Amino acid sequence: MSVLVVGVNHRTAPIDLLERIALDAQGVAKAVSGLVALDSVREAVVLSTCNRTEVYAIAELFHRGFDDIQHALATTAGVDVETLGSHMYAEHDDAAVRHLFSVAAGLDSMVLGEGEVLGQVRDAWEIARAEEAARSGLNLLFRHAVETGKRSRTDTDIARGTASISHAAVEMAQEHLGSLNDINVAVVGAGVMGEGIAVALHAHGVAHTTVLNRTESHSRQIAERVNGSVQPLSSLADALRESDLIITCTGAPQPIITPDMVDASTTSERSTVIIDIAIPRDVHQGVAEHRDITVLNLEDVQRWAERGREARSASIEAVRSIIDEELERYIVASSAMQAAPLIAALRNHFDGIRRDELDRVASRLDDDARNALDVVTTQLLAKLLHEPSVRLRLEAGSPRGERLASAVVDLFNLDDPNSGDD
Repeated sequence: MSVLVVGVNHRTAPIDLLERIALDAQGVAKAVSGLVALDSVREAVVLSTCNRTEVYAIAELFHRGFDDIQHALATTAGVDVETLGSHMYAEHDDAAVRHLFSVAAGLDSMVLGEGEVLGQVRDAWEIARAEEAARSGLNLLFRHAVETGKRSRTDTDIARGTASISHAAVEMAQEHLGSLNDINVAVVGAGVMGEGIAVALHAHGVAHTTVLNRTESHSRQIAERVNGSVQPLSSLADALRESDLIITCTGAPQPIITPDMVDASTTSERSTVIIDIAIPRDVHQGVAEHRDITVLNLEDVQRWAERGREARSASIEAVRSIIDEELERYIVASSAMQAAPLIAALRNHFDGIRRDELDRVASRLDDDARNALDVVTTQLLAKLLHEPSVRLRLEAGSPRGERLASAVVDLFNLDDPNSGDD
């Protein structure tokens, strides 16, 4: 069985393809359920953000799993496999694990060291667990990934300064507008990114922020944090008319700000800056042609954020060392987990013999004697099996470990717990 990752990201695919393949939470849940229904995939987690859409899987065979996952992603994007394949990457086993740890640590992000991605990794894992698509194998992997992300941010300066898309967007807005004081600001979208933007705006001196979202309860939670107000998404045209700055980050499948809406809502008395950091894009490309509207998108945010990269680059090697350590810890834990079923089978085998022998002589013993014999034989069995169990755990995952495991299965005529038979 192999751990593998198959996906596309901001380095390998153009933004229009990232838009087409991006999934919201409901789409992610549907995707992982579909993937584990395949014969080739035992477990799956789908990570879909503005920077990437990736499938992490436990597959019976690497090549068959890769083919099935690639076809599933191509179907999601509505493109042929050849087109998607030219932008796709795939890794397996240790390389796949290292890739995930790098993602969680912020090394593979559009903004080096960004903070949002760790929450996105955790959310993707939670969705997979809720759909019963992540079980023992990927649960172990993602626990170590989250720990890697936490350590990278607490033990190094990788998250120092502008280390998030939301902060970069707000700082870029400040550069374009000169000051964020005394302006009307609207945040469209109340997810994790929307909350990050609202908090960053508040920290940069914005006195009042209006939060627009389809679900009022989400908007209100964010607005209360920043002393803002709430409007329904249906008031977006009013926000266009009244705002100096609009930052959009919804999960809408189609643009929510269109040229017709802008024509009907804006006047020459006010110019507006719109920063669209949504994938798919919230702002139709034609809006940028309006003379009173300045539209900036993720690519602009990325270019702006690169200015602060040098200060954080000094921490890259320290983060890579953390990734190396966590990779070693994961390999040890994974190997121990692989040995656990065989150790359990070995113990059950001998405990069954012990119980049979105890039952055979039970009629000749009173209750006290039987209980005493039960305790003594249980302790004796534990001591006899301690050293073999420790050796199987220590050698698990190595060629020697495989030989030891095979010998144990053959010597005691055990059903091989790692044969793949259900």
